[in-house]
Amino acid sequence: MKKMIGSLLGVALVACATVYATEPKLDGVKCVVAPKAANAEKSAEYKEGKVFFCCGGCLGKFEKTPEKFATKANHQLVATKQYKEKACPISGRELNPETQIKVAGVDVAFCCNGCKGKVSSAEGDKQLELVFGEKAFKKGFAVVKAEEPKDE
Repeated sequence: MKKMIGSLLGVALVACATVYATEPKLDGVKCVVAPKAANAEKSAEYKEGKVFFCCGGCLGKFEKTPEKFATKANHQLVATKQYKEKACPISGRELNPETQIKVAGVDVAFCCNGCKGKVSSAEGDKQLELVFGEKAFKKGFAVVKAEEPKDE
């Protein structure tokens, strides 16, 4: 009986650790709708991840018109490490690590200095749109797949 209880506790501990490890960290992450801190309890499924909001009101606005908030939602997917960069968001070509800059707190690389310059010269929402807009997001980012357990 003691072995069974010990085994169940061990399984529960591993399960809790796995769930905790897969939840995105929201330190410094802003709501997709309002410029306030995101709350882990207020979220919506989006693409192959979750986006987070400050309150239920913002969650409701997003659910009514997600396309209106797509750029900021895409940015949040990368900021929370649910998606990662796979190619230049401007051209879709291979990344050159020497071109990396920060865009709204996220490290982004480009294929060349031309694409980097295009983004560097833009500001605010225009810069976000260039890197995290729907076209750019499809070219440059991919979902981070959860690692599967290894058989031993």
